[in-house]
Amino acid sequence: MNKKKSKDSGTGTIALNKKARFDYSLEDRYEAGVALQGWEVKALRGGRLSFNESYAIIKGGEIFLFGTLITPLASASTHVLTDDRRTRKLLLHRREINKLVGAVEREGYTLVPTAMYWKNNRVKVEIALAEGKQSHDKRAAIKDRDWARDKQRAMRRHNREA
Repeated sequence: MNKKKSKDSGTGTIALNKKARFDYSLEDRYEAGVALQGWEVKALRGGRLSFNESYAIIKGGEIFLFGTLITPLASASTHVLTDDRRTRKLLLHRREINKLVGAVEREGYTLVPTAMYWKNNRVKVEIALAEGKQSHDKRAAIKDRDWARDKQRAMRRHNREA
């Protein structure tokens, strides 16, 4: 018997951290699972997530997601105590953890979450090794972005006239 896939098969982006791409220069990216509680999964299905100011920390050879805000649903059970900013454990292979620990401790990188998404009905977080940008680098990025936008407008205007 053939099983039909439901319309919402649990794939798709929950949230992107656009500020991370502006504030940091991103190097390597890793996909990590997240240890969540039931109410958090329900809230994520409702899209109630903000991780603009979150980062990953290393404690005791494990990696944790710190500062992520998952707002509980109003219909959450009353007997469950919800902590919307709790520290959540990231699930990675030992080899990946060792590589990240070395990069953070020896080379001074920061671990920044860049995206959270569904993959095979599981929540995944994309974390990136990142170096902080200086303010002049941010200004250069803004200037490049503005120039690309103006160039696109000029090309569009030129193609309409031709």
